[in-house]
Amino acid sequence: MNLRVLYFARLRERFGQHEETLDFAGTTAADLIVQLQSRGGVWAEELATGRAFRMAINQNIVAFDAPLTENAEVAIFPPVTGG
Repeated sequence: MNLRVLYFARLRERFGQHEETLDFAGTTAADLIVQLQSRGGVWAEELATGRAFRMAINQNIVAFDAPLTENAEVAIFPPVTGG
């Protein structure tokens, strides 16, 4: 399936891109993280277990077990605080 993946804040800076279209063979948000981690380097470092980041699918914040569908927009971003 095709996914549009968006990166924000420090992740955009570290990965050197703000978005990409991926051909994805998994089924969940967690599967996507594993695929991205397999790139190694900063991808494995920034998306490692224990690192703080959130995910949204079609602009809804989701848990990592959330299912992905064809042409979904997936955003990956650090947690944010407001005041």
